[in-house]
Amino acid sequence: MSKRGELITDFLAETTWANWGRNPLTGDASARRYTRLTHKAQSVILMDAPPENGEDTGAFAQIASYLTDQGLCPPDILKHDPDSGLMVISDLGPHDFANWLRTHPQDTTALYKAAADVLTKLHRQKPDFPFNRLTPEIGGDMIALLNPYYTDHPVTELVTTMTAAMRELAPVPDTIALRDFHAENLIWRCDQKGGARVGLLDFQDALIAPAGYDLVSLLRDVRRDVPESLNTKITTYFMQKTGLGHDFRAQLACLGAQRNLRILGVFARLAKTRNKLRYIDLLPRLWNNLLRDLGHPALTDLRQAALTALPEPDATHMIKLRQ
Repeated sequence: MSKRGELITDFLAETTWANWGRNPLTGDASARRYTRLTHKAQSVILMDAPPENGEDTGAFAQIASYLTDQGLCPPDILKHDPDSGLMVISDLGPHDFANWLRTHPQDTTALYKAAADVLTKLHRQKPDFPFNRLTPEIGGDMIALLNPYYTDHPVTELVTTMTAAMRELAPVPDTIALRDFHAENLIWRCDQKGGARVGLLDFQDALIAPAGYDLVSLLRDVRRDVPESLNTKITTYFMQKTGLGHDFRAQLACLGAQRNLRILGVFARLAKTRNKLRYIDLLPRLWNNLLRDLGHPALTDLRQAALTALPEPDATHMIKLRQ
């Protein structure tokens, strides 16, 4: 047994879950690993987040407590050892949005409106403990990893132009953003009501961002196609619920471009440094999402800078990224 396996065995020893069945769950882009522990009709989730890999279960616990206080639905924390990065959390259910909608496409609008309701509630809150803040300068710096991972072309001008666009269109970080708010991190709990209908996962990297950051995460989803008609419908719904004005659409386009430029670099880095080549297959959809946002009239300069610095992820470039 590996040293990590021994830690897990010791962590679960003398608990109800010590001898439960263990079913590994599909991992994400992080170093965290999840296992569903089962016994008859009962289940919980074991989170394994090694601190030596930069993971912080303390942040997850703190933000989970905050979200619960807001009437939202993160997992309950049942056992936690922050020093080892191990945690047992409640199982919010088997159906993430993406899984549910594969067999219930007629529920698409309802689920996305429920997700927008979560974001509306978060938009109205001002958290009273410190988060990192997505300022224009930080937003620009976050896309610098495009070189060397996605392209060998210098991206200094692109970083500068991204920073300038955020200063103009998305200058004020004032809303909590869970950061990875998309269909595979949202659990649909159709038997629940209100805030309990949407289970929340993967929020340990939450920050304070300009309004709409999580909305673009939801609607410019790199893992699944979101029709432009649904994007427009849910954006309008969110704007009506929050009272945000016409300029908000330009802010959304700017945040969408920043987020997807960063993910372009992150996915290329995962392929090159951790051999996670499956992320390369997502780049064409990511690129198309980026072009949609760069098509906003307020982002003309950013579009020119991006198309100058970055190659399209066509077949030739994707082969290069896999090498």
